[in-house]
Amino acid sequence: MRARFLGHFEPYIRDVVFGGADKDELSALVFPAVEACRRLAPDLPANAPGETLFNDSRVLNEFRDRLNSFAKTSTGGSNRVCRATLLAEPPSLDAGEMTDKGSINQRAVLTRRAALVEEIYADQPSARVLVIDKR
Repeated sequence: MRARFLGHFEPYIRDVVFGGADKDELSALVFPAVEACRRLAPDLPANAPGETLFNDSRVLNEFRDRLNSFAKTSTGGSNRVCRATLLAEPPSLDAGEMTDKGSINQRAVLTRRAALVEEIYADQPSARVLVIDKR
């Protein structure tokens, strides 16, 4: 599923961590590809921080549209990602979120960012949490 998700969001995503093993819905913590995302909002300053870029409506709409289209290709709840958020802070090698070989330590990301995972699953998630259309 990870490879399918990365491919579906190409070129706007660098990596992803899935959450929700103990929930009714899967979620995605997305590490965006900054330079590709900047092309979605070309009028933003080149040095605009990730927090600004990843809260831009054009970037959020692109990811929301792709999240919805990805959900439509899913065959069931075990591979249907219903919620996602874009992470402005890249994975931290010092915090163990990334290995020396450059791969993501999923458990470390979910543990270190537990508050964000809670926010994703809140009954009323914040505007930075993308939720699929359930129509």
